[in-house]
Amino acid sequence: MIENTGDIEVETLARFDAIIDVRSPSEFAADRLPGAINLPVLDDAQRAEVGTIYKQVSRFTARRLGAAYVARNVARHLETALADRPKDFHPLIYCWRGGMRSNAMATILSQVGWRCGVLEGGYKTWRRAVTAALRDSEAPLPVVLLDGQTGVAKSDMLRAAEREGVQVLDLEAIAHHRGSVFGGYDDDPQPEQKYFETQIFDRLRHTDLSRPILVEAESNRIGRCEIPTRLWTAMQAAPRITLSAPLAARAAYLTTAYPDITGDQTAALAAIDRLAPFHSRETLAGWRGLAETAQWRDLAAALMQAHYDPAYERSRQRGRCGAALSSYDLEELDSATFERVAKEIASTLLTAKI
Repeated sequence: MIENTGDIEVETLARFDAIIDVRSPSEFAADRLPGAINLPVLDDAQRAEVGTIYKQVSRFTARRLGAAYVARNVARHLETALADRPKDFHPLIYCWRGGMRSNAMATILSQVGWRCGVLEGGYKTWRRAVTAALRDSEAPLPVVLLDGQTGVAKSDMLRAAEREGVQVLDLEAIAHHRGSVFGGYDDDPQPEQKYFETQIFDRLRHTDLSRPILVEAESNRIGRCEIPTRLWTAMQAAPRITLSAPLAARAAYLTTAYPDITGDQTAALAAIDRLAPFHSRETLAGWRGLAETAQWRDLAAALMQAHYDPAYERSRQRGRCGAALSSYDLEELDSATFERVAKEIASTLLTAKI
């Protein structure tokens, strides 16, 4: 049995035992429905081959070849990824537009005896919903910014606040980036822009929009990921909670927060080189010297004094956000401090009217 649905509400998607994306691996990598698994009926090379034959030879020849590939690929999925699924398995299947690829998979699986759903309009139905919510909508979002200078442990405080029951949207975690030239992870690349937006959309769908959402203050780009319009507009007008800490404490914290940089001199030097447009050769040479001699705490302090703190101050003077809700001067940047302040932040947001 095959059932068609155009409903992508959280409750509807939760009814299915699995969400199966039958598009090619490259399409899946760029973006997909949350929680989807990739069981392509055509891989990238096969899809390109069939498309070329469709354009250059004939529709019939292309469809005959495509059907052969689909049959082989679905057979392999039945023998591997789907081999242990029970007789009452109920998947939702989608492709690019809800056309031939998803219906081909659904037809075969339904003959096994499984009740299959097919997403009408396919992935494009999902993408239209994401775009409408994050780029076209002007509805306000109840955002509160967690603000403060570089090295003041905003990400740790964000996680501590979440443990205290605060609604949190951790954009750096979603972007797989820490928001500076030192912020990328070589072993954990950033998502494509569309998948970055998908994850934000999905988190907002699971969030109570009548309550505040704590978001770390960011520029409009986190690495290569751009914060979508609706959220960025809300962040620019949002009230803020500000953290501050002495330079020495921040420098010490950063040496523990960036172990991938302090453990990789080449990565550190490459990051310093990305600051070349903003600083003199002499300044850059001094920073390189600190990296080459593993003086990480001194390097962190120098970078904050000459680059990150002035950038933060310029941003404050431009009035990047709304009124102040509260501020905290942190003498120590440790777990006990994070827990204590997070409790106070939770209490503040409980009564805040956003």
